[in-house]
Amino acid sequence: MKDLEHTTGLLGALPPSETLGTLKKGILLAQQGVEVYMLSVGEPDFDTPDVIKEACADAMRRGMTKYTIPAGIGELREACAEKFRASGIDSTPEQIIITPGGKFACGGAIAALCGPGDEVILPVPYWVSHLHMIRASGAKAVFVPTFRENNFELTKEDLEKYVNERTRLVVLCSPSNPTGAVYRKTALEMLGNYAVEKNFMILSDEVYEALAYDEALPHIPIASLSPEINAHTVTINSFSKSYAMTGWRVGFLTAPMWLVRKIDALQTHLVANVTTFAQYGALTALRECGNECVKMKNAFKARRELFCSLLEKVPGLKFSRPSGAFYVFADISSYGLSSTEFCDRLMEEAHIAAAPGCGFGEDSFVRFSYACSDEVLKKSAALLADFCGKLLEEKRA
Repeated sequence: MKDLEHTTGLLGALPPSETLGTLKKGILLAQQGVEVYMLSVGEPDFDTPDVIKEACADAMRRGMTKYTIPAGIGELREACAEKFRASGIDSTPEQIIITPGGKFACGGAIAALCGPGDEVILPVPYWVSHLHMIRASGAKAVFVPTFRENNFELTKEDLEKYVNERTRLVVLCSPSNPTGAVYRKTALEMLGNYAVEKNFMILSDEVYEALAYDEALPHIPIASLSPEINAHTVTINSFSKSYAMTGWRVGFLTAPMWLVRKIDALQTHLVANVTTFAQYGALTALRECGNECVKMKNAFKARRELFCSLLEKVPGLKFSRPSGAFYVFADISSYGLSSTEFCDRLMEEAHIAAAPGCGFGEDSFVRFSYACSDEVLKKSAALLADFCGKLLEEKRA
């Protein structure tokens, strides 16, 4: 008799997201009336701008509730291509695919490009889902450590050591989830030119592109550096973070036509098209909400300053000031706990939800999100300082 409960399928063997465990615990506590400080989830606390919601509602009223072509409505694809061209990436509407969130854009690109026998370079720390997308494709993830001292960037020495004839793809996430690091131009040029020389692709996850705060470290799309690098790059973006549209599930990508055709075919079979009326909301976001993006970016920048100033007072905690996104990736090695132990106790004793670093490949780190109000940041930082002080006392005892 077959044991049906034990799957051998690549997709059926994926574990739950490590970053959502503390979220579930926090929700359960909140349902019991406990005040929980949610610093674990990468979701803006702003509401979607009203003009975007109205555009979606108007699309429904006009009957835009039927299938579109899988790659998305023509107006939105044209607007996305214009956006890419404005950032220096040569793209056409035919090279655009509208996807159900940035996650599917990443996963679809990896699945369409990679398979058994292929290797994918994955810098550590990595975004949790990138790893499982690689494994779901059947390819091998090749972990390459990066370090705070070098802005968490890949180096030429890393590539020379790890790239080989089986290397199909290198994953780039800038601004980074979880570190908040923004790649410098010199590092991007090195990576892009090496991809051209050795003939591998780059998956450039630029979901946080609108949230780069420092003039000295602007977001630079790697595909904008040269036509040759663009021909070796899949550029991923999303409406979730920039426009506070996380629940809408609208992402988009541009890539060389040979790869676009493969991703389009995959999406055709697994998804069909992104929710039709949501696409009209996304179109309005691109056309009319640039000022709203700037307002949210400025608010996150101010929160970064506040939160970092508060974390500097937490005993035993070490961290690098992030240049983008809305995360602080903090070193907790001084407390002698694994990241899961630290986060479990932090939830139980201080009612603060944080994401354990083990999900990002670094078990001596935790990720805090500052995509929440000043009041929440101040209260949670004070509780965190007390909690960490107690851990240090326990360790000394």
